[in-house]
Amino acid sequence: MLEVESLACLKGDRLLFRDLALRLQAGELVRIAGPNGVGKTSLLRLVTGLALPEAGEIRWRGESIRREREAFHRELLYLGHAPAINDLLSPLENLRFACAAAGDEVDADSCMQALVRIGLENQLDLPARVLSQGQRRRVSLARLFLSGRRALWVLDEPFTALDVKAVADLAQALSEHCAAGGMVMLTTHQDAPFALTPRVLDVGAYAC
Repeated sequence: MLEVESLACLKGDRLLFRDLALRLQAGELVRIAGPNGVGKTSLLRLVTGLALPEAGEIRWRGESIRREREAFHRELLYLGHAPAINDLLSPLENLRFACAAAGDEVDADSCMQALVRIGLENQLDLPARVLSQGQRRRVSLARLFLSGRRALWVLDEPFTALDVKAVADLAQALSEHCAAGGMVMLTTHQDAPFALTPRVLDVGAYAC
């Protein structure tokens, strides 16, 4: 369903990788691996259409994501490494705004349940500026519990700053998404108790 063919990534004046190929099917979880600086986050940005490749093609359901950008983004959930939240809003307000901005019709009760599941039941109405790094991260990750209709989840270091219980719960959510026919592509430096064994793509193998 997601095809990456002969991909090359230029960052500044440096070619990070070239001739990278990947095919991701329904039900699969792919871990993007490699040493720091090899281009793991850059690959995620290319796959999501947030950056343009130096060469190569990315297709979703057989169509170029450049030509079918809107259709692709309706089925994509991307969570970057830095939590995209407003410090003046509460976790509940931030989550409702993020869902609305993405075009997801989610009611307040569903948002509240997602935040409780991710471990923020005591911080629902606090301004985000007083939250810890891990709590801020959880606000963004709560979208995963509300985005089952989006087939492709692309996540950059989703387990950062989470405790053991939160890591296990998040790994379960990712496994359940794949079991339901979804797809997950992620970077992580941590081991997580996935119900399925991730396929590993080493970006370093395509480094220049």
